[in-house]
Amino acid sequence: MSHTAAPPRDEWPVPADPTPEAALLTQVILATFRLNGRLMEVAQGLAAEGGLTAAWWQVLGGVLDEPRTVAGIGRRMGLTRQGVQRIADLLVERGLAEYVPNPAHRRAKLLRCTEAGYWAVRRISLVQHPWAERVGAQVGAEALEQALATMRRLTDVLEVTTAR
Repeated sequence: MSHTAAPPRDEWPVPADPTPEAALLTQVILATFRLNGRLMEVAQGLAAEGGLTAAWWQVLGGVLDEPRTVAGIGRRMGLTRQGVQRIADLLVERGLAEYVPNPAHRRAKLLRCTEAGYWAVRRISLVQHPWAERVGAQVGAEALEQALATMRRLTDVLEVTTAR
């Protein structure tokens, strides 16, 4: 990324006033950043119960139901392929996951959770489930359903819209 000198402030373009929807979206984005930070703090503490980091837990979570390619895990979990690759290699090195042949693609191996990986995630679930019960009860099912629907809608829109 190159850095250029900023022009004098009196030459800066003035953005148009946002619509009410754009202003609300900006508030949603800022709230999401704050929520993500808080959730990552909580996830780090929960993951430690299984001897994992939040990032390792996230990548293992991408293969609990079935083996996937690194790119497939990235798409599913919203992570970069490079980030997943780095963590997948660490998980394999520690015996929490393993690479297995991919019948659909000779070069792109599948990452599969090992028994040690499943055990780590089980240990996390023993503290994560009661935590989710407490937080879920405080927020309520209706509010959570609405939040989930809105998050999914935003994700769908953003996946077909490029930032300009």
